[in-house]
Amino acid sequence: MEMIDTHCHLDFDAYDTDREAVISRACQAGVQGFVIPAVQRATWDNLIELCDSSNHLYSALGLHPMFISHHQDRHIEDLKKYITNYQPVAVGEIGLDFYDRSQMDRQTEIFERQLAIACDVKLPVILHVRKAHEEVLACLKKYEPKGGIVHAFNGSLQQAERYLQYSFKFGFGGMLTYARSSKLRNLASKLPVETIVLETDSPDMTVEQHRGERNSPEYLPYCLRALAEIKKMEPEKLAQITTSNAQEVLGIA
Repeated sequence: MEMIDTHCHLDFDAYDTDREAVISRACQAGVQGFVIPAVQRATWDNLIELCDSSNHLYSALGLHPMFISHHQDRHIEDLKKYITNYQPVAVGEIGLDFYDRSQMDRQTEIFERQLAIACDVKLPVILHVRKAHEEVLACLKKYEPKGGIVHAFNGSLQQAERYLQYSFKFGFGGMLTYARSSKLRNLASKLPVETIVLETDSPDMTVEQHRGERNSPEYLPYCLRALAEIKKMEPEKLAQITTSNAQEVLGIA
């Protein structure tokens, strides 16, 4: 089986002591592609250097809403230059996180400016959305980017249908492995398999089998098997479909 982890933060310092070993074990487990989304300007150079070290690693560049206090207006200009120079597969991780509603206007401004760039350069986007699906969908209607992935999707089926109008896929990962995630598992069961991609969000949101530990792309097979159980499909077939989905939306081989 060949799989793509469409969302893992291998550039984080949680992997500084064993990054190469983690990637090697993940490859042995069948993970043949790793998409690494940026979260703030300060991490871009290290992320790009990491992705340049292997044909398996793909960069996405963007400004994450949870790091809004770190983002400056000049970082938007930097984003344009970095996309031109380094050709990431997506603009991300971008979006809105209204768990903390104190900087909603600034989040929306930074998000919309990044959407505009994504449209200009014709790149997909990797979305972080928490308590803000309606607001994000309103922004997508305004800018209409070239599709992308809604990372850790947990919206409604009605919202999913609206994301599909903009050619988005939906990322599912470790939370599917928990029996208590009944709402999420039910959501995954109802979405067409052609709309789903796999992700780990490492080092966060680990699988049930490694509860309490650092998450890792090598655990992606657990996510695959959980989804296969939900979908009542053979894991091998599901791996083919979700890998093809990821390749299609991100334009990677």
